[in-house]
Amino acid sequence: MPGPMLSATISESVRRGGCTEPLFILGHGILEMILIAALFLGLAPFLQHPLVFRVVALAGGSFIIFMAAGMFRYLKTLSLLTAGEKEVKSNLVMLGAGLSLANPYWIIWWATIGMGYILSAGKSGFSGVSAFFAGRILADLVWYSFVSFEMAKSRSFMSDRVYPGL
Repeated sequence: MPGPMLSATISESVRRGGCTEPLFILGHGILEMILIAALFLGLAPFLQHPLVFRVVALAGGSFIIFMAAGMFRYLKTLSLLTAGEKEVKSNLVMLGAGLSLANPYWIIWWATIGMGYILSAGKSGFSGVSAFFAGRILADLVWYSFVSFEMAKSRSFMSDRVYPGL
């Protein structure tokens, strides 16, 4: 689901280069590992409670609207020429975890589809859950790294008219 992680991947890759994405995914993966452990320790019924679903949807949706407003506010000043000039000090691992946590689709996916996958993988024990987790993180790493490297590479031929639209 396109969301905060994809938006941040695009902007940070243009700013910092194509090697930023593995750090995003490390933060995302650590968060998912903690969540999988929590699901096995009894968090599953809590995530499936209707009130939790509403709170997550409202808080996450609000964060996405906040991010979108910020993005629209800075569209006019967005430029590929100056994208890499400012030194950025944010921690990409923490940013990857934070963006995942702030995305309501991530939590809703884990409370529904992800839970089913975990239960199915759990039938094969720890190795099944580990294989599922490794495959899931590897898929994220491959996709977001592709986006990251392509965005970093595109700085040389993308125009300032195309970049804000993206």
